[in-house]
Amino acid sequence: MFLPAFLLIAFMSAVIFLAVKKANRERSGWPIFFSKGIESGFSPRELEMIWDHVQALQFDDPSSLFTSQEQLDKCIKNLVKSINVYSGGDDHEQQDLLSKLYDFRQKIEMNKPTGKSSIFNSRQISEGQFLRVLVEGSGVYRSQVVRNDVDALVISLPVSNKPNGTVPWLGQKISIYFWREEDAGYVFDSEVLDELFSKGLASLKINHSDALFRTQKRRSIRIKVHKPAYLYLLEYDEMANVPETEPGLNCYLEDLSDSGCAIMVGGLGQSDMRIKIQFALNNYPIVMSGTVRSVVYKEDLNRSLLRVEADPLPIDVRNKILGEVFGTMPEDDDDLPFKQLAEETETVMADRGIGAVARGDLENFGISFN
Repeated sequence: MFLPAFLLIAFMSAVIFLAVKKANRERSGWPIFFSKGIESGFSPRELEMIWDHVQALQFDDPSSLFTSQEQLDKCIKNLVKSINVYSGGDDHEQQDLLSKLYDFRQKIEMNKPTGKSSIFNSRQISEGQFLRVLVEGSGVYRSQVVRNDVDALVISLPVSNKPNGTVPWLGQKISIYFWREEDAGYVFDSEVLDELFSKGLASLKINHSDALFRTQKRRSIRIKVHKPAYLYLLEYDEMANVPETEPGLNCYLEDLSDSGCAIMVGGLGQSDMRIKIQFALNNYPIVMSGTVRSVVYKEDLNRSLLRVEADPLPIDVRNKILGEVFGTMPEDDDDLPFKQLAEETETVMADRGIGAVARGDLENFGISFN
């Protein structure tokens, strides 16, 4: 007789607890929060987890998480803190949730007006814009806009670090690609009208185009940085995410996103190289491997800016990078192992960027130090 009465009391207590919990949720904005969360692409389980953080932060309006960047950032910071304190970063469910919140955060940022509208013809290209010039049957060359006149575009004489032979530029049909910062990539066709000197540079005068083809929009949010890093040549993809224990080529990380980065190295770089970059974020070692997609060579400094498209990153590494991008990482001493490297890199870069990696190995992979 005692056992059934005990079970009945336990059952009734559970029912009362759930009823009170539901009533409290309804009073505290759960229905609207849940509805907006589902609309924003989160699952019921994810919303249950997010709700705990919203309650801990005591938001007046929990659903504001999905409309306010400030509230979203607070929630992400609270989740990052929770992951670091309670799981040491190894809770896969929490890391998945953090990644989902960063995707939502990135979507908000991408939908913000940049103040930079698209362009529609080559007369709108800025002077100094870096270009890639494709000559059919010859290859891809680097160039830069020297002058943009009403009747024609003047670009520096295209150069390549590959022995492509001499190009008869006059009358040559060319295709030009360029990436416009905070906008997109563009392609257009043109023809060389004349060879000349402009502003002391050997240059080409080419036709304007009223038909720019917009190839792609930015896929991720990048931040400008200036962090010392090591560069390694990636010979085996199996080593792509394995941290190196020996120093590599001294370089500087110049911008960073979850889809790639830009690095400055000494000497003349080469596109299509497979490389690995290693640096630190808040004392956490980051390894990013990928392919060099473009090279901007600064002849006066004998340095190259390499734009790297990253391979898919492990979720915890991606979350660390996005934490840096959106400023949601904890305020710790940053990059302690790399502080001395920063001083060394300044000296080494001044000496044409040759670090601890064997010079001959790098030259075999296309980096020139002449």
